[in-house]
Amino acid sequence: MTALLEIEHLSLSYHEPGGETTALSDISFEVQKGEFISILGPSGCGKSTLLSAIAGLEKPSGGSITFHMPPGLVGYMFQHDLLLEWRSVFQNACLGLQVQGRLNEETSRYVKELLESYGLGGFLSHKPSQLSGGMRQRVALVRTLALKPELLLLDEPYSALDYQTRLTVSDEIWKILRSTGKTAILVTHDISEAISLGDRVIILSRRPGRILKDIPIDLGADRTPLGVRSNPDFQHYFKTIWEVMQHA
Repeated sequence: MTALLEIEHLSLSYHEPGGETTALSDISFEVQKGEFISILGPSGCGKSTLLSAIAGLEKPSGGSITFHMPPGLVGYMFQHDLLLEWRSVFQNACLGLQVQGRLNEETSRYVKELLESYGLGGFLSHKPSQLSGGMRQRVALVRTLALKPELLLLDEPYSALDYQTRLTVSDEIWKILRSTGKTAILVTHDISEAISLGDRVIILSRRPGRILKDIPIDLGADRTPLGVRSNPDFQHYFKTIWEVMQHA
């Protein structure tokens, strides 16, 4: 089976006035279509830099990133929703399409269908300031999905939410991605979040980031992110990952 994404011996360094800083070193892994991969590691280990490299926002110093899909089908959700306060929910959700010159009657209708599907149909004309944190994140997700990406890059998109909302929204978004068959890579520093959402957890070391362990997660075919937290095997995975992280 051909992977959707292949990363081979990736390294990335920054050249600064004081010298060279290596952010990532010899990163290699594959992503299969439909997989949800969690990337976990300590602060400053290069997790977000890795996503930026995959998105084409950072140029690797060595190695390769190969996509086995049409170009331009990568969506990116950042740590903050980045909604424009002067635009309505509908206008925010259409922003990516507008920037790409793809906003028309057909794509506008698709955005409205997405907003309706994700419980935002009654808020099309609302401003972001009138929404809860969880609703704002759903608008940001719709803005990303409106571009019909094959691969979603999620850079700690729940970090600005309170704990209860974070659990609920991550559960909702995971179900949305599963139902649409999307492939996703999530960056997080939260072990429980990485386990509950991921089909695999890739653990990076401290800078320069390198892969310490790639752990498959098997918590049942009918799993949900909230449901698996009470699974007896959840604690086993948590303990295993914690021990690896202690030596990161």
